[in-house]
Amino acid sequence: MKLRHFKPGTKGIITGYEKGSTSYRRRLLVLGATPGVEFEVVRVAPLGDPVEIRVRGSLISVRKDEAEVMHIARK
Repeated sequence: MKLRHFKPGTKGIITGYEKGSTSYRRRLLVLGATPGVEFEVVRVAPLGDPVEIRVRGSLISVRKDEAEVMHIARK
């Protein structure tokens, strides 16, 4: 499942990242978006980019390109 399918208020779990997505994966890991962590979609920009998510108590904005490398599951 992809982050673009989630609506505000929806919760999910990050299950992993695409292979070969080193730069995006590194940035997201530094921000706390590690595999196994729960997140909540807070808001989505009108055109769908970026998406703001709450991870470990912090709010981070994830662009479409970054969201595409995330493997997530609905909670």
